[in-house]
Amino acid sequence: MVMQVELLVEQAEKIEGNVKAPPSKSYTHRALFLACLAEGKSFLRDPLYSADTIATLEACQAMGCQIDVDDDLCSVKGTGGNLKTPDDALDLKNSGTTLRFLTTMASLAPGRTKLTGDDSLRGRPMQQLLDALEMIGVKAFSTNDNGLPPIVIESGFKGGKADIKGDVSSQYISSILLSAPYAQNPVDLEVVGDFKSRPYVEMTLDIMEKFGIKVKQEGPENFHIDNQIYQAQDYTIEGDYSSVSYLISAAAICNGKLTVQNLFSRSKQGDKVILDIVEQMGGKIQVEKDHVIINGTIDPNKGLSRTKNTNEGQTATKDTYDNQSKSTGELMTCDLRGIDVNLENTPDLLPTVAALASVAQGTSHITGVEHARYKETDRVHTMALELSKLGVEVSEEKDGLTIQGGAHGGVVESHGDHRLVMALTLVGMVTGGVLIKDADAYKVSFPDFPQVMRELGCPVESV
Repeated sequence: MVMQVELLVEQAEKIEGNVKAPPSKSYTHRALFLACLAEGKSFLRDPLYSADTIATLEACQAMGCQIDVDDDLCSVKGTGGNLKTPDDALDLKNSGTTLRFLTTMASLAPGRTKLTGDDSLRGRPMQQLLDALEMIGVKAFSTNDNGLPPIVIESGFKGGKADIKGDVSSQYISSILLSAPYAQNPVDLEVVGDFKSRPYVEMTLDIMEKFGIKVKQEGPENFHIDNQIYQAQDYTIEGDYSSVSYLISAAAICNGKLTVQNLFSRSKQGDKVILDIVEQMGGKIQVEKDHVIINGTIDPNKGLSRTKNTNEGQTATKDTYDNQSKSTGELMTCDLRGIDVNLENTPDLLPTVAALASVAQGTSHITGVEHARYKETDRVHTMALELSKLGVEVSEEKDGLTIQGGAHGGVVESHGDHRLVMALTLVGMVTGGVLIKDADAYKVSFPDFPQVMRELGCPVESV
């Protein structure tokens, strides 16, 4: 029987240091797939080796790609699009990105390819992608006829015209774009309706261009891809704004000073908007060409403070706080203030911003994230559920959350979602006494998260 990892988070006095951002999970996925499809040998520098990206790496190997792995370098001998059929069904574990991207790419292999994964992955919706692929001559179907994995893909990608809705997952769009250069005929793809999470598609177009592919656009919703071949590259993976959102937020809620390297001001990552969000909430952010500096809140002389939301309106500092919030039910906040924010284009930031809102002063409104219900968990619901266990007043709406700042310690569940683990850690840094159960999910995107947090000053321990 596998023992579950639990993390205990206590109050952090100060977050301080200089840290290199973990590599981008999104760019690592894309780089591996494109290096696999390319002609020649690619060198991927500073890749992220996490549960999700390893699922992609192993899938590429199963499709006939030769990959040599070192700590800071991944050497990939491309297939030129001549993929092999995997010997068995591919178990993609919990990686939705791998599943979506590989569904189209598998059509380039002979025979049939079957994709499956864990219980969570088998609950991820796929029907809109399957319908769009049918329009462009790809035969792919759900084995249970319910639009969910396992998915079987038959050989053949004819190309042509397709349309796809943009309001559920940008990964459907990226899936078609990434493999479209190898279709038998040019591909024209139109995104219809609300185009949510657009920055993730911009990331896809960015890396496709770097691997030698030209995509023609007639307006932001129409894409034309002619037959082309990816060319091997020497490519460096940039830092991940999604993962760094927890470090940036930690420094902000603790009035700390933190420098994060390998974050680029001209990045295509939509999640870099976390810098603007933290700044709007009262954090002081300094953006440089290749790094970011966080100086806690705008008032650097105020020092670390936490406010008890009691009837008497008492205030307590770290020195006077008796760490009894869990047992007394006293609600704690930090110096940040509430925010109204639409995260339509950056749904992965929902857990981070919700955690910030739960310890900020005042009320926050997070909107535009109905599509976050189709991630590893229904993140709108699971964040509302777990924050409520910590005494936070939360109202769950169809596409977002309304959160009244103020939390105390308690026991919460991760639901196997890496972003919930890291977001709930932020709450514990203010309240102390937060125990996160089933916490090893953080390995999906940030394998050394607890270690990095401890080195920066956050008391987080495995128990």
